[in-house]
Amino acid sequence: MEIDIEDFDALRLYLVDRTNRGKPVSFEKLQGGVSNRTVLVTWEDGSGWVLKQALSKLRVNVDWFSSPERIRVEARALRWLNRLAPPGTTPCFILEDAANHLIAMEAIPAEHENWKSVLLSGRVVSDQFEQFGSLLGIIHRRSAESARELSRTFAESAHFESLRLEPYYLYTAQEVAPAANFLIRLAQETLDQKLSIVHGDFSPKNTLVYRGRLILLDYEVVHFGDPAFDVGFALTHFLSKGHHLQQQRLALLKAAGLFWRVYFKEISPLGWDAIESRSVRHTLGCLLARVAGKSPLEYLTPQEVKRQRDVVLKMIVAPPTTVADLIHDFVQQVENHAQN
Repeated sequence: MEIDIEDFDALRLYLVDRTNRGKPVSFEKLQGGVSNRTVLVTWEDGSGWVLKQALSKLRVNVDWFSSPERIRVEARALRWLNRLAPPGTTPCFILEDAANHLIAMEAIPAEHENWKSVLLSGRVVSDQFEQFGSLLGIIHRRSAESARELSRTFAESAHFESLRLEPYYLYTAQEVAPAANFLIRLAQETLDQKLSIVHGDFSPKNTLVYRGRLILLDYEVVHFGDPAFDVGFALTHFLSKGHHLQQQRLALLKAAGLFWRVYFKEISPLGWDAIESRSVRHTLGCLLARVAGKSPLEYLTPQEVKRQRDVVLKMIVAPPTTVADLIHDFVQQVENHAQN
């Protein structure tokens, strides 16, 4: 029978039997994700591990299932990102137990903050957006340069489809009929592009800030595919927070533009001329999905949810072709809608 890592008595016995570290001294259930059990383990020497165990049924209000075998993808992705990403921007891989659908990685020291919480508190630091753009660009560029190997290593996209395309684009297409054609085409286009490793969950929620450095987490939907999805996914969070936080709106939108410029400079040697227009469409698709899909943004008010839905439906009729125009048009439409 599979161990439940949230059963701390069972977990203690498991770790003593599985490792040579001695006895763990404390356990803490971590919050944040809906697709995994996550526990912080502290050892006698003060070091920590984070254990993640994939769930088959996600902790959301609608039926949403995904094979826990995706933990194998996460383990493989973390090992590769330890090599591809700049040092210190991903936690070190420790172990994988495929039978129990869990992995362990080093814990980031307790003084860290979650970047999503930082942004929602109104703290907008330009350097952090530069780091985020650079980190994504480096991962995309280096993996594209190793495409011969990585396109085979991460060829499987089933977990990305069940955790992203289906609950975000295809479910929203069923719920919002005027956007159906746009979202269905976008989902198909995403599967047709095979250019680089795609994180698939590249957002502030999955990013820690420790001593001024951003550290990227959560790799369960990593695959070799369309890098524009990552860009659109990230921009969605910046624009949605800019929508929600009126006093920080200008700073967030400027920072979103900075993120894109740093990212694009990093990947420019690859000659991906079409990535900007695809990134715009992915941003619009995700902006709508995060108010009408299976994983809505919890901080948006009902009024903001309706406004974002209405604004995106208007914009997808003739989408902008540049990220700068996307940011400008989105904030203009939001402010016009708020005044009416």
